[in-house]
Amino acid sequence: MVGKGRHSVLAVRSPDPVLSLVGAVGLAAAVGTGLVVDLLTESAGGKRTLRDLAVDGPSLDELSPTRRGVALLRGGGVDLHTAIDIIGRLAERWPAVTVRVDRGELPFPVVPAVPLYPSGLLPSPSESHCVWQPVGVGSSPPGPGPVLPRLRPATLRRLLSLQMPRRSRWVDAWVPVWEMPWA
Repeated sequence: MVGKGRHSVLAVRSPDPVLSLVGAVGLAAAVGTGLVVDLLTESAGGKRTLRDLAVDGPSLDELSPTRRGVALLRGGGVDLHTAIDIIGRLAERWPAVTVRVDRGELPFPVVPAVPLYPSGLLPSPSESHCVWQPVGVGSSPPGPGPVLPRLRPATLRRLLSLQMPRRSRWVDAWVPVWEMPWA
């Protein structure tokens, strides 16, 4: 496993569904080339899913990247145990893999991505470290972890369409996350 820094696979979990997806994409984009596995989305609109890889096996094109950038593989409703096995095989050849999750025990580190609302609106998270995404102004994190810059609407649109921005402070802010000792 090549990976970026100390990890080759990181999961992203967030109470906000948009932040969990864009966080997983941003984390993969921070590496340059990466695979996002979205375990929260069942349908792929005619494209292959992780469930298809479990049933039919992966093609050569799916085992490793064929171009620079971020690829997205939806879960297709595959069970977590099967997903973990396939993700491990994919991580052997992909430079970095990020996984969008909402719950479950995982054999790889989970990065909590937490919206940082104006003071007093957010209870302290139970995790020891989080990646904080400011929502509004005048808020400071109630716990340790990196604070991302404001996510610009144009950057959000590009990330959600898997068109990586040429330069983005927001994507660059995810780079050190690969090095952190996530529990």
